[in-house]
Amino acid sequence: MSQGSFRTFSWLLLLAATACQTQESAPPASTTNAPLAAEMPMPAAPVGETAAATTGLAHVEPVQQVPQVPGEDEPLEALPTVEELADALEIELRPARVDLGRHLFHDTRLSKDLTVSCASCHDLRFGGADRSPKAVGIFCQVGPLNTPTVFNAALGIAQFWDGRAKDLASQASGPPQAAGEMGSNFAEITERMRQDAGAVAAFRRAFPGEVNSPNDITTERLLEAIATFEVTLLTPGSRFDRWLGGERDVLREQELRGYATFKQVGCAQCHYGPAVGGKTFQKLGQKKEFFSERHLSHADLGRYNVTKDERDRHSFKVPSLRNVELTAPYLHDGSVATLDEAVRVMGTYQLGIELSQQQVDDLVAFLRTLTGTWENRPLAAPMR
Repeated sequence: MSQGSFRTFSWLLLLAATACQTQESAPPASTTNAPLAAEMPMPAAPVGETAAATTGLAHVEPVQQVPQVPGEDEPLEALPTVEELADALEIELRPARVDLGRHLFHDTRLSKDLTVSCASCHDLRFGGADRSPKAVGIFCQVGPLNTPTVFNAALGIAQFWDGRAKDLASQASGPPQAAGEMGSNFAEITERMRQDAGAVAAFRRAFPGEVNSPNDITTERLLEAIATFEVTLLTPGSRFDRWLGGERDVLREQELRGYATFKQVGCAQCHYGPAVGGKTFQKLGQKKEFFSERHLSHADLGRYNVTKDERDRHSFKVPSLRNVELTAPYLHDGSVATLDEAVRVMGTYQLGIELSQQQVDDLVAFLRTLTGTWENRPLAAPMR
């Protein structure tokens, strides 16, 4: 193939997904096994909680004081720089390696039938996800899980909903080999790269002194390049980050009230840190049983599939809330269509409270302040 083919991004999947019939793909093998969910604390009862007679859920009184400036111990933090994150992860940010990773991320040759790339499910034009309830792979196969965003993923405790991959490179190795996703193997993928003079030249630039011939293109170097690119996928510049940085007038009163509510009702006990989540595993249904009236799938077992620890049954990695307005539908199975509904579901099942319409509106207004930029351009909602 020519160097031009190395830069090809396939849009066929986006066109085919709407016509596909649902099939569940087998889950990839696990790679990390510690029962992390059991080690995480349960969310505490929200402040100002009163009993609700009709639903059995508690009500939480509206916030009385709305701080206009950040405190010294805010649970949310601004994003690190790419350089700071790369240093923490001990990843070398060689520009040619980042560029190679970018091209591989968009290269459909990682899939068996040359139709699916990483970017087919992780659309970087918008929220880093695919806007579908569940991911669609080759031959129109629909998988069992919703696609998590790739933006800010490097900040997570582990990768995938069940945490089966310990880091970005481990995660990148999964979908190309999964029968229901990209359906290929790395012997086939690396051979395709070795046959492309443009790809060989790109690998040489990315790994100087290491790649001297086509045979030096290895699975490990391919995955390292993709992981290096993904480290750069941070989305700074949100209005909330600017407020944390001292811009007092950048948030409206409703947004500030939403953030105060976010902390008051207990959201920040799981969604904290620079990614606003991604650091713990939690059971879905902490305060009210979530799965009792559902037809269970293998994927619904969550982290239990990795650890086989009963304490991890129905536990999932807490998702990052950055850019959350762009990543609908929500939950591990994409069963919640809107952000308003997701806020209510979390209130009911995770916090055991019935949020008022005003509280929902305020929380959604705050969550929208977490939308950032990438490559100095604001992330935007897709046209529907």
